[in-house]
Amino acid sequence: MNKAELIAKIADDAGITKAAAERALASFIEGVTMALKKGNKVSLVGFGTFSVSERASRTGRNPRTGATIKIASSKTPKFKPGKAFKDAI
Repeated sequence: MNKAELIAKIADDAGITKAAAERALASFIEGVTMALKKGNKVSLVGFGTFSVSERASRTGRNPRTGATIKIASSKTPKFKPGKAFKDAI
């Protein structure tokens, strides 16, 4: 399912226009993104939890030359599915 198909599904299920469903989905994505930027978690009971995971800096190797390189620390979004979501699948 792609974004357009999800918007159509939301519009049909909620009885709203596709434009309103698109705005609702965009608002959800923006809300989750802003919360994660602030360092907060977003928990949706029965669905799952969005959080930020921090990766420590580490050393790696350039596969072409074999030279050692330093990989900087970074933050990455993480999703942990809830029990009800896992059981449904």
